[in-house]
Amino acid sequence: MKKVITAIVAAVIVGLMAFGYWHTSQNQASEEELDPQALIFEHLGDAYGWELPFSHDIKIPLPIIVKDAVGTWHVFSSSRVTGGQEYEGFKIAGSGDNKGKVVTTTADGQEYRPLDLSVTKNVAGAFIAAIFVIMMAMSLERWYVKNGMKAPRKMNAFIEVVVDFVYMQTIRPILGKNAPKYGPYLLTVFFFILTMNLLGLTVIFPGGANLTGNLAVTMTLAIITFFLINFTKSKEYWKDIFWPDMPMAFKCPVPLMQVIEVFSAFIKPIALMVRLFANMIGGHMAVLVFIMLIFIFGAFGTVFSVVTTPVSLAFSLFMLLLDTLVSFIQAYVFTILSTMFISMSHPVEEEN
Repeated sequence: MKKVITAIVAAVIVGLMAFGYWHTSQNQASEEELDPQALIFEHLGDAYGWELPFSHDIKIPLPIIVKDAVGTWHVFSSSRVTGGQEYEGFKIAGSGDNKGKVVTTTADGQEYRPLDLSVTKNVAGAFIAAIFVIMMAMSLERWYVKNGMKAPRKMNAFIEVVVDFVYMQTIRPILGKNAPKYGPYLLTVFFFILTMNLLGLTVIFPGGANLTGNLAVTMTLAIITFFLINFTKSKEYWKDIFWPDMPMAFKCPVPLMQVIEVFSAFIKPIALMVRLFANMIGGHMAVLVFIMLIFIFGAFGTVFSVVTTPVSLAFSLFMLLLDTLVSFIQAYVFTILSTMFISMSHPVEEEN
């Protein structure tokens, strides 16, 4: 009975997710001529407000923090500059290279972008994801403080199984004696990416922010791993880079291997960054493209719309379910690759 209820709840949630994509697209498509490319990138992009479910008109305002040319800081709500409004000389550009960004003008009328430290939807989404991760960790910690080594239940049981799998089956076998040192970071990265991925698949607040489909987010995670690899390394790591165990002809007088090793050190975080970004944004785009088919074929008449709507929704449901699986896989892939890269900078002695 529990399995049946769980399946029904999951189907309802996925259905609401697909309906949300369809409904928000329908609202915008009914207001103006359909531009699939612009609509898709709007859903995938960042914003100064957070749209409420199934509406593009009502938004949760977020704080805008900008610094003008004379060094004065301005802090105000994004609701003051939505809909083409202007506040204290600032507005959101509706076209041009700065479209969708806060801009202002100089004394001679030239438009420019001020220093912008605003809390956008992606920034707020990252904080929300971090709060969820902290809550999961504290919930499991409180259970063990209260119940000792008694097996946890419900959500805590799921978290413990995931932690045990990621740490005991992945991190510890690869890092060996260094596992306790890097385990907390790697587990945090796994749950943080997983939470961001799952929140990005929903359209209901606090979900909807396309965090791992944002190159800045994946780049930041990759840079942190890069610093861990290169600034907590062993002496042998630098020796293998600048004087590898190769025939002298490959090292001197032309430092061929040294150049290759240096490039390799930078390619590792780039691979982490691009892999996560490309896989997650690809899944989001696939769902939106299937939704767009409803309106593209609908332009040919009602018959086409009636036929393509259930097909598009079915494919959207399938892609959302697939994206849910991919959310777990990509979080795990980022974690295991980070673990392997860290292990390369630390020779691991086999444990008895």
